Amino acid sequence: MNRKYFLSSFIAAATILPAFKSLANTTENENSSFKIPRYLKQGDTIGITSPAGYITLEQVQPSVLQMQSWGFQVKIGATIGKRDFTYGGTDEERLTDFQQMLDDPNIKAIMCARGGYGFVRIIDKLDFTTFKRNPKWIIGFSDITVLHCHLAKNYGIASIHSKMCNSFPSDWAAAEPIQIETILSIKNALIGEQMGYTAPININNRIGKVDGVLVGGNLSIIETLAGSNSDLDTKGKILFIEDTGEYLYSIDRMLWNLKRSDKLKHLKGLIIGGFKVKPDDVGEEFGKTIYDIVLEKIAEYNYPVAFDFPVGHQRNNFALKCGANHMLEVSKTGSILRSI
Repeated sequence: MNRKYFLSSFIAAATILPAFKSLANTTENENSSFKIPRYLKQGDTIGITSPAGYITLEQVQPSVLQMQSWGFQVKIGATIGKRDFTYGGTDEERLTDFQQMLDDPNIKAIMCARGGYGFVRIIDKLDFTTFKRNPKWIIGFSDITVLHCHLAKNYGIASIHSKMCNSFPSDWAAAEPIQIETILSIKNALIGEQMGYTAPININNRIGKVDGVLVGGNLSIIETLAGSNSDLDTKGKILFIEDTGEYLYSIDRMLWNLKRSDKLKHLKGLIIGGFKVKPDDVGEEFGKTIYDIVLEKIAEYNYPVAFDFPVGHQRNNFALKCGANHMLEVSKTGSILRSI
């Protein structure tokens, strides 16, 4: 993606998008059954926990300082600094920490400190009874896709797909513009500003304009949740996918799974974010690009498709509100996605 083009497009889009008024209480999305948690105000508390991989207290400090500069208080969970091999503590420790944050009425949003692996090990033991009565924003991506899908499937509650604590720059003054914009998009999502992002034209895009509920996340996570209590329902929705560290044949296999399970059949629109692909082994070249793989699976369907979108395991990974209504427009000049 041409970063200069993207940034100029983003700034231009931001100037034409009106501020979206913060909501005082949990509301119903006008065009869906998803509940939108209350947006944050000055003085609200954001909890930080690590339900997947481990992270140190030192590593979360830049995010703590930044969120405090936004006017929020921060509560650091017991899992920060804990380690059980690759995990941020044992399953029981991660479960307990996350459950306490779900139930604590003083915590208005929960930011997952990092991804990695581990949320699927505790998701079925979490009790969402209190959370359902008073939903709060849960923030994260990658392995946290487990939770985005689980909330969508079982409770119809919106959540924020975005960077996490391990992506906040340690020196804000020296950070690149794209780092600053992506981190600020988390704040904007939390306080209820209307979100709007653009991507440059791609010859593989499919032109069209639609609106619908946005769902998605990490492709490999979405695939592995198939048939489970967290299986993502994509019918009538705008789906976005991204992934990292996968071979092209693995991406092909996963997308065949989505196609064969009809997850690609009844979409309103499709957004393809960043895909960091492992190079083919010598002599085992797959022979297709990401564009080839995707277009093959959706050849019989007719909906807009936007490639190279700024979401995924990359610096230009902007906050998206899963479960909120969005408008996707793909044209001859590029793509735009905005909340409505």
